[in-house]
Amino acid sequence: MQIYVYDLPTQFNENWLVDKRCSNHLFAAEVAIHRILLSSPLRTLKPDEADFFFLPVYVSCKFSPKTGFPSIGHAPRTIHSAVSLVSSVMPYWNRSKGSDHIFVATHDFGACFHSMEHFAVAHGIPEFMQNSIILQTFGERTWHKCQEVENIQIPPYVSPSAMSPYMLPPPQVRKRNIFAFFRGKMEIHPKNYSGHLYSRGVRTAIYHRYGRNKLFYLRRQRAEGYQEELLRSIFCLCPLGWAPWSPRIVESVVFGCVPVIIADNIALPYSHVLNWSSISLTVREADVPRLAKILLHVAATNLTAIQKNLWRAENRRALLFLEPLHTGDATWHLLDLLSRKIGRSHDARSPQAVTTKK
Repeated sequence: MQIYVYDLPTQFNENWLVDKRCSNHLFAAEVAIHRILLSSPLRTLKPDEADFFFLPVYVSCKFSPKTGFPSIGHAPRTIHSAVSLVSSVMPYWNRSKGSDHIFVATHDFGACFHSMEHFAVAHGIPEFMQNSIILQTFGERTWHKCQEVENIQIPPYVSPSAMSPYMLPPPQVRKRNIFAFFRGKMEIHPKNYSGHLYSRGVRTAIYHRYGRNKLFYLRRQRAEGYQEELLRSIFCLCPLGWAPWSPRIVESVVFGCVPVIIADNIALPYSHVLNWSSISLTVREADVPRLAKILLHVAATNLTAIQKNLWRAENRRALLFLEPLHTGDATWHLLDLLSRKIGRSHDARSPQAVTTKK
């Protein structure tokens, strides 16, 4: 398998890196994958030999001055400009109608490009992208308009360099004296935005029911020492926000804290290689009132087995976009899944045949 990376003008990507948040926030897989592909042994400089074409457009690097969060309303227009450019100077987009072209859409509801599900579904995936392959963090087990396209679900981005200072000693030898942990947005009176309840009310329910429970360490704002809190925790709560997925799922695995996923119908990345049921817990949103009992039962029965599975290094590696490419890391699994898409139609060279740094 070979991938051609378009050399787009810098206003589509590199210029945005002046803001350090661009390459480090939860949507930054669009930056990491581009960087890794540039030095990948699967990259080709000869587009006629390529199986896939990658468009490096950093659409989530524009931050709202009011909220500080990425603003993605411009994304369809920006990506369409990139497509118009490459299709005007090279034949490959028009030749395949974009079916062998890859985009990254690591936003709440993927290539629907809106953080609110109602609006995301109403907008849908832009028509010009509907023949292409979308790399997205969003995923649900059943039909959803925002994944009604050829897609690969990838992990949300967590910076490997930000994790490394905390990984010695390794997670399995850390003293864990926090039973259940959550730090983040947890509204006492959830905001009602266009008729939609934040987190479907789940985070508010957790705060109201367990805010004074000594088993639970709940904080409504992030602060310095967050990584150390993860390393001190046995269970890490990963409730949905506006979208079902959360970078907390990756952070929990990396720091050896059992992810407690509270997001009905969520699909999890790389389930073909990660046995999520052996390294995490899934709790129904309706079962939040029973959450303490559920966690106490697990702690008394099979916690040791879950932790043993969770602490395997290959599980952490599979969820991190390492630079350069490492065997078994998040980009490696992405390339493996891409190779399977072409393997049925013609002879393809998969990542297993490529020597990568372990």
